[in-house]
Amino acid sequence: MSLNDTLKNLRENGIDEAKRAERLQELNDLRVNLLGKKGPITKALRGMKDVPAEQRPEIGTLANNVKKDIQAAIEEKMAELNKRLVAKKLEEETIDVTLPATKQSQGTKHILNQTIEDIEQFFIGLGYEVAGGYEVEEDHYNFERLNIPKDHPARDMQDTFYLSDELLMRTQTSAQEGRDMEAHDFTKGPLKMISPGVVYRRDDDDATHSHQFHQIEGLVVDKNISMADLKGTLDALCRHVFGADREIRFRPSYFPFTEPSVEVDVSCFNCGGEGCRICKYTGWIEVLGAGLTHPNVLKMSGIDPKEYSAMAFGLGPERFAMLKYGINDIRDFYLNDVRFLEQFKGVN
Repeated sequence: MSLNDTLKNLRENGIDEAKRAERLQELNDLRVNLLGKKGPITKALRGMKDVPAEQRPEIGTLANNVKKDIQAAIEEKMAELNKRLVAKKLEEETIDVTLPATKQSQGTKHILNQTIEDIEQFFIGLGYEVAGGYEVEEDHYNFERLNIPKDHPARDMQDTFYLSDELLMRTQTSAQEGRDMEAHDFTKGPLKMISPGVVYRRDDDDATHSHQFHQIEGLVVDKNISMADLKGTLDALCRHVFGADREIRFRPSYFPFTEPSVEVDVSCFNCGGEGCRICKYTGWIEVLGAGLTHPNVLKMSGIDPKEYSAMAFGLGPERFAMLKYGINDIRDFYLNDVRFLEQFKGVN
């Protein structure tokens, strides 16, 4: 048989075998056996040396066409088999769309985040800016700029975690006040800011205390700020958080960075001021501390206390949430018990 006929027979047989194949593995084996380096086509071409020189180009072209035709037949059959496999898989995995869907469990924002964001939105509505701050703070801003020098006894109540003699984990978000007063351009208007964030103190954890908790500091610096401005602002805040029929009262207190200083009480939202266990039968619940910023604090920020005055206040989101929702243990906020957290889906 001539080399020409041999190649034509190989093509015919190869195409027939490809058409008869029923598995992908058969096609892979066929490609290796026919088109590989040790296949019959390669062997047949070794007889080219016996072919007259003028016929060699024709035989070479035929050999290439045979390879292409067999390869095309194999690929065509592969496409057919793959299509069958996909169709079979789709049939086996058909989904009954009339069946009830699997219910997806949806989480919610942590109650502390909800409380903080609610308070932020309230103050943004009053024209305040929300300032960040550093959890690792300088002693200079955390204490000294708040009228608390190194030998001041108030530091004993705010024992914290020191990283060095001058760096510490901040004990209050009030530390941001000095930075904002330094950076603010008062020719463009008053400074109105709140600073929410985490603070740290060396404390024993129990139902009402934690070594780490949240705080929101508020500060307004402008001309002619008075206690009336402070009371009006905090009265609106407490009505927003605890209910429109709430009232507040100021009690004299002491903070190194405000003068005068006050503790702020809100009328009990459980008994309406009649007296109950929650308010310890006083009709009032302490919620935050506030006052007019001490002149020394303004001076240390380069602000003339004869021209400008300021008011400041600090509140704890944990305390607000505990009072508002009747939570008895501050540790519940941090244990990540889903049964506890699920109670507060979309409460704000």
